[in-house]
Amino acid sequence: MIKRIGLFLATNILVVLTISFILNTVLPAFGIEIRGAWGLAVFCGFFGMGGAFISLSISRWMAKRAYGIVLIDRMAQDPGLRQIYEIVATLSRRAGLPAVPEVGIYESGEVNAFATGPSKAKSLVAFSTGLLNSMNREEFEAVAAHEVSHIANGDMVTMTLLTGVVNALVMFLARLLASILNSALSDDEGGGLGFFGYIMVVMLLETVFMLLASIPLAAFSRMREYRADGGAARLTSPVAMINALKRLGNIPGTPPLKDSMAIAKINSHRRVSLWSTHPSLEDRIRRLSGA
Repeated sequence: MIKRIGLFLATNILVVLTISFILNTVLPAFGIEIRGAWGLAVFCGFFGMGGAFISLSISRWMAKRAYGIVLIDRMAQDPGLRQIYEIVATLSRRAGLPAVPEVGIYESGEVNAFATGPSKAKSLVAFSTGLLNSMNREEFEAVAAHEVSHIANGDMVTMTLLTGVVNALVMFLARLLASILNSALSDDEGGGLGFFGYIMVVMLLETVFMLLASIPLAAFSRMREYRADGGAARLTSPVAMINALKRLGNIPGTPPLKDSMAIAKINSHRRVSLWSTHPSLEDRIRRLSGA
């Protein structure tokens, strides 16, 4: 967990430094200056969209190191590992992917799997050892098909676009309102919020706006889980996907992990609410069964 937190912080620092370099060095070199409302919009757009896409571009690298993922292929010595790869490869061809995703396994008692990557041609599907030890072949194929469907649907890119837009809007609105408040409190003798007051107001507004913006983001995330379930049902069978979801719901002692890849995993252990990134397993099963 400490390693994952460290990598997460290092990644965000890298993102901030990269975009700061672009804003403070690259743009001024071309005579582009950031001033006024338009300048603020450019600033927020760079940080919001740029940060989201930089994170997506290094998502495979991050996942491999954060989870200690071991990649496998059709040349693996273990027949079981070769079978896992061949299942993902077969499903990828059925789904029409331009390339077979990287296939990996990570050591964890958590029964879960996820897909990530910047494009359909450059993606990663990873399975926990807990999942591999808990599911039969039919159930595993359905889970693999679910993750392949996420890639085929372009869910990672779409989620990144939406997250980038939301981040940019939240940053822009928070700073715009803080500036308006600062101007309203200022007079000929000065006054206003002051530097630290301005920063505190921006942070407060960003927290509130992000909390509200997370509701539609979570709703989209739940929708893409339903869609990936449907894709898995088409690639395998509805019964296989239903059985896999039932298995996920019936495994005792599954440790609830909170990490940066939680939104990408097939199962979430958090209580269902407006901010839930995953629907309940019961709702997903009902949709697949047509109830």
